[in-house]
Amino acid sequence: STYNNNSTLSDSIESILNQTYKKIELLIVDDGSSDNSFEIMKGYNKDYKNCLIFKNEKNIGLTKSLNFLISKSNGEYIARQDADDISYLNRIEIQKQIVEKYNLDFCSTRAIIRNTNKVIPNLSYFIPNKLLINFKNPFIHGTLFIKSEVLISLGLYDEDFYYAQDYKLMSDLIRKQYNYKMIKKPLYELNMENNISSEFRK
Repeated sequence: STYNNNSTLSDSIESILNQTYKKIELLIVDDGSSDNSFEIMKGYNKDYKNCLIFKNEKNIGLTKSLNFLISKSNGEYIARQDADDISYLNRIEIQKQIVEKYNLDFCSTRAIIRNTNKVIPNLSYFIPNKLLINFKNPFIHGTLFIKSEVLISLGLYDEDFYYAQDYKLMSDLIRKQYNYKMIKKPLYELNMENNISSEFRK
């Protein structure tokens, strides 16, 4: 889902379309942007048959937009990607291998904060998530790789949570004891400036 991300959108899209794992369906929704995000999307939709685009007539927020995209998807797995972040080119291949090797319900990875060498989660990576989830979200939402049937069984994202939809989802996944791993190696570049988490921290 993208909202006024025209300065980062192309890099984000290309990081998915250029993945080493090729059997990918990329779904993008423009959530009522006032910039030229949708024009950028149309260019990729024209050049790549596996890039499907949608447009919300008005801004409905990330949670509802994610649920809309999931409802339009056909894949066995759902992989998240934020419009201002970048996935490393082998991210999907590695996550799929890990999920299938260990028979997991989902997995996530660590990330590098853009324009720094900082890896997150850092020290908290070594604290059990079932404890950490009581104080903060230990997962990088953009790195989520999850079985579609698991998301469906949870009722998708809880639309009562306009901003903290990722925290609610991950709390439910841990509480219901789904099987998962967080991959120690960073496979994602995370923007921490002017995003939902920074602007609506309180």
